[in-house]
Amino acid sequence: MGIVSGIVLYAVIWFMILFIVLPIRLETQGDQGKIVPGTHAGAPANLNMGRKAKLVTLISAGVWVVLASIIFSGLISVRDFDWFDRMGPAAADAPE
Repeated sequence: MGIVSGIVLYAVIWFMILFIVLPIRLETQGDQGKIVPGTHAGAPANLNMGRKAKLVTLISAGVWVVLASIIFSGLISVRDFDWFDRMGPAAADAPE
């Protein structure tokens, strides 16, 4: 895995975890009974985005380390997901 692949992997993990964390402890304006005119009742009243971003960054770093170590170790490769044998033989298995 190259440096760009590692960054892309981290970005994908970060956004996936962000979408999981966003609704946790979310208080809407409707829940608080203080709806600002012109907004929806389901709009967040207090999002705490900075705190959630820090939490997502820490969790993502841990998940990235686990996934990157699996990829670097060779425990799982792309060929493990070739269920229909569309990739052909591996370079070591190819006839000379």
